[in-house]
Amino acid sequence: MKKISLLVLFITLLGCKKEHLYESKILEDVTFLADDKLEGRETGTVGEQKAAEYIAKRFAEMGIEPKGTEKYYQAFSFKPSNDPHGEVAFTNVAEDGTVTGTNVVGYINNNAQNTVIIGAHYDHLGYGGEGSLHKGKKAIHNGADDNASGVAVMLDLAGKLKGVNTANNYVFIAFSGEEMGLLGSNYFVKNPTIDTKAVSYMINMDMVGRLKQDSTLAVYGTGTSPIFKQTLSSHNNNFKLIEKESGVGPSDHTSFYLADIPVLHFFTGQHEDYHKPGDDFDKLNYKGMATISNYIFQIISDLNDNGKLAFRKTKNESEETPRFKVGLGVVPDYLYDGKGMRIDGISEDKPAQKAGLIKGDVVVQLGDSAIVDMMSYMRALSVFESGDSTVVRVERKKDTLDFTLTFK
Repeated sequence: MKKISLLVLFITLLGCKKEHLYESKILEDVTFLADDKLEGRETGTVGEQKAAEYIAKRFAEMGIEPKGTEKYYQAFSFKPSNDPHGEVAFTNVAEDGTVTGTNVVGYINNNAQNTVIIGAHYDHLGYGGEGSLHKGKKAIHNGADDNASGVAVMLDLAGKLKGVNTANNYVFIAFSGEEMGLLGSNYFVKNPTIDTKAVSYMINMDMVGRLKQDSTLAVYGTGTSPIFKQTLSSHNNNFKLIEKESGVGPSDHTSFYLADIPVLHFFTGQHEDYHKPGDDFDKLNYKGMATISNYIFQIISDLNDNGKLAFRKTKNESEETPRFKVGLGVVPDYLYDGKGMRIDGISEDKPAQKAGLIKGDVVVQLGDSAIVDMMSYMRALSVFESGDSTVVRVERKKDTLDFTLTFK
């Protein structure tokens, strides 16, 4: 009886191990990339190079060919701009203040006419710096969700695509310099190691590690090719999809869209640890990441025999975004599709916290303006200046509450 029980247990564990093997590898990749030893993977640092070497090693283990300018690596040098909104110029001249980043590029050559690009940035903020939202002591920003998660899913897809869906070639790119302004993807588009005219479409994954209980998944760029919406819908058995048509956004897919390449960008939403030291590996939803990887693989499989996808320009939603001088001090829930603007996080010592707003509140009125979505929220916010006071109305569970706040 004891031997039979042990045999049953062994078979059960073996089945579980097989079922969750891909999840374990995703966890392994994130755990390495988001380790303190890499010191936040800031572009141009030793930590970034260690991450690049790890990704290249993973490509080699899977039999993914190198497709950089030097084996798997594509180095690019630049001098950071003092203007945070200014364009960074790439340079071939090494001088004081020059930073060198490295893209890591792998390739599956199926001798096909067209190529699919699958990418994710692997750089992050190091010990913080300009992009950090952390207010405390200097600390390592490990960027588990942003964006070790995207790299891990990219590597998972590379393994899945080896030897299958052979009507396309596949290029896998781990970009650096994203946090400094999409630099690695911008450089690759301007200095490609493949024929970009043969690229059918590009898939980008940035912050895909925190799929919530309601399984909301945002997909950007759905309007950049006529076939995307139908394909996304036909394979969706797990997600509450939030679709955005625009091909322009704050991640690396934008560089490819601007080169007239159809793009899809996958994103599970912002959170309180965004650009803070708390973005660590133990807070990620690994089962959710595996489900996202399977979904993307199904999409790629469906599009395998569709040839080169048609490109369509979309409205640049960022050009319509109102400019504002003040803020509530909240992290909006960008995946919320109800009426109003739901708060996903509260910053300390900011107007919202001082007024008594909390995470989960849904802002339905700001001053004289009704809030029905993110755009109306930003329009309402744009009329205020520092020192102004107003009333904000929120829905908190079944209650409707009014709070008076003053903008800093």
